[in-house]
Amino acid sequence: MRRWSSLARIRVPHRPRQYSSPAARPDPFSLLEPQLAELRRSLLSLLDSGHPRLSEITRYYFLHPSKQIRPIIVLLFSCATNGLGRHWEDKLWDAQTGGAGGRAEELDWPLTRPDILNDWNPSKPANTAPFNSSLFTLHPLVPHRPSPPRRRSHSMAQETKLYDAQYILPTQVRLAQIVEMMHTASLLHDDVIDESALRRGQPSAPAAYGNKLSILGGNFVLGRASAALSRLGDAEVTDLIASVLSNLVEGEILQTKTVETQNGAKSTKPHGEHSTRTQDAWNIYLQKTYLKTASLMAKGARAAVTLGGCKEGDVWREIAYAYGRNLGIAFQLVDDILDYDSAAATLGKPGGADLQLGLTTGPALYAWEEHSDMGALISRKFEGPGDVEKARGFVARSSALDRTRLLAHKYADKAKDVLQQLPDSDAKSALEVLAERVVRRKS
Repeated sequence: MRRWSSLARIRVPHRPRQYSSPAARPDPFSLLEPQLAELRRSLLSLLDSGHPRLSEITRYYFLHPSKQIRPIIVLLFSCATNGLGRHWEDKLWDAQTGGAGGRAEELDWPLTRPDILNDWNPSKPANTAPFNSSLFTLHPLVPHRPSPPRRRSHSMAQETKLYDAQYILPTQVRLAQIVEMMHTASLLHDDVIDESALRRGQPSAPAAYGNKLSILGGNFVLGRASAALSRLGDAEVTDLIASVLSNLVEGEILQTKTVETQNGAKSTKPHGEHSTRTQDAWNIYLQKTYLKTASLMAKGARAAVTLGGCKEGDVWREIAYAYGRNLGIAFQLVDDILDYDSAAATLGKPGGADLQLGLTTGPALYAWEEHSDMGALISRKFEGPGDVEKARGFVARSSALDRTRLLAHKYADKAKDVLQQLPDSDAKSALEVLAERVVRRKS
């Protein structure tokens, strides 16, 4: 099993690296504000259903905007790397040539007959199959996709440089929508599993619509995201993003695993180093964090760079993945801190939910290192009388929150480190600012 816990075991005080003032660098959300606004607007059209109640629930979380961390990573890496890939000119030609499949309007063209694909859907009157007739034509009246034009040839020797500081391919914009759809679908399912009453400061979907509709709504969003993914025309991107769905499920299952604490026995090693059992617990926790949170950020970033023409051997794809992986882990570590020291009004969801659900996160693991009695609570998933209050007390009387915050900073600094190979651009600077903002956030 891959060892994830080396950073968590470091005891040397970590000082977050100082970068230039954020005021001197672009704000990531302001830099791409028009693109984000259009992304949100056009995304809703992907969720049209023939059933009004289903349309309502699938749009519910999109109408209460998220932090948009995942789509902004996709868009910023697109800006930071477009033009650097060996196949950039091919991707640009696809986006600028009618019928090549890469223009914005062409991404809505189905790959099969629309009346077959949509069945009956009054939201798509021109592309639906009514059931008031027994007739079904074996041949469509008009072709649903034109024949693709012949691709022009390009010289293999092209200069590697950024194409345009803010140019984003239509396929990359659609990818940003897809990753947000997958994230939102996972929330619809998570709120059922966790019995959460709040989400983004509003009643959760299960609270507003019930568990059954929430699960079906999440499935529907995943279905629409899958259809949109297929139309991007890149098999590797499809492979990457489809694997995220498996990761989400694997992470949810891994989260249910009981942490073996050996009755809370503390390590006899000097300087309070983790015992083998606590190392294993950290390994499981960080692996779960990657699967449930960082995977979508990492693979979304890599997919964005791949859509920009970067293929095997182009280092830009590795940079994108490493950034997303490290940032995703830092993001979740901060989330786990906030679950202990923020109120529901600040978080927009119930505070203290992790302990109520029996989940052992970073702060609990650090508290266990300093208070051996915490191990017994962890092993029974905080289900005993008064366990939740005792666990919060152990965390409060330890340096657990500070150490978890330092660990988040280490991952954020590693995310910034990998960016240094990118050419200078506003997008690169905005990615640095984003990493810093993730670890400073209060909600």
